[in-house]
Amino acid sequence: MINYYKYLPVSKEDENWGLCVLNTGCTHIEASGSYPGKAHPAHHNFNWNTGRVLNEYQVIYITRGKGLFESDSCKRIEVKAGSVIVLFPGERHRYKPDEKTGWDEYWIGFKGEVMDNLINKSFFKPEAPCLSIGFNESIFGLFNNIIEKTQQEDTGYQPQISGAVLHLLGSFHAVSRQNAVSDGREVLINEARLLFRSNITADFSPEQAASQLGVGYSWFRKAFKSHTGLSPGQYYIQLKIDRAKELLNDPSIPIKQIAYDLRFESYFYFSKLFKEKTGIAPTDYRKRAQGDL
Repeated sequence: MINYYKYLPVSKEDENWGLCVLNTGCTHIEASGSYPGKAHPAHHNFNWNTGRVLNEYQVIYITRGKGLFESDSCKRIEVKAGSVIVLFPGERHRYKPDEKTGWDEYWIGFKGEVMDNLINKSFFKPEAPCLSIGFNESIFGLFNNIIEKTQQEDTGYQPQISGAVLHLLGSFHAVSRQNAVSDGREVLINEARLLFRSNITADFSPEQAASQLGVGYSWFRKAFKSHTGLSPGQYYIQLKIDRAKELLNDPSIPIKQIAYDLRFESYFYFSKLFKEKTGIAPTDYRKRAQGDL
């Protein structure tokens, strides 16, 4: 996970869309790490003692670790991985990761009458700002997609990412209700999926995933394959291959660099595995993507 944040310019046209994104980012906080980072603008920075009041909405997805949250309308509660924190304008709040675990967070700040209406209709409430979402691949993908769009800032990107935020809000509402009736095994498998996605560029293994989830590897492998049709190892490799395809579309990134960044043991192993999974070598895949084949 690469730490990233960006505060976005917003035009009157963007505001007239009904929902506009103001900022977004992701942060990896190690155990005992300083929080929050000092590089953010003064109006967004805060400390635990004083808290903070924003003039916008924010949604924060905690994908690893745990911590604390409290606000004017919500007494202090523990926030666990798989939770979404919703921040409301004008509401003093504070939150922080546990010193023993740290946490990984993805966040988006936004404003607009679309969200105002959802609040007025009580879909989201300041008294219940923490939603139990669990480890949901679709939601994780939406956060990543929004972050990627803000990095590129292509023409017309604001309505695109604003639409994705509305999709996120709908997903939060639906998934939190579904999780109330889902079994523990499904929640654990979804957590494992997110662990693999979060560690796609790390030296990580299915055995480590089982250990972090607190279950035996033999049981984990059987349960994971039963739910997904793939063993944990094959699922993790497929994620890496899919990510490699995306990176191969960018001719400025050397193929050896892709193999290294995705933690394949060598370029030759990556090339061999890629061809096994796709039927085509990475070099030919890139040529085809560029229209040279």
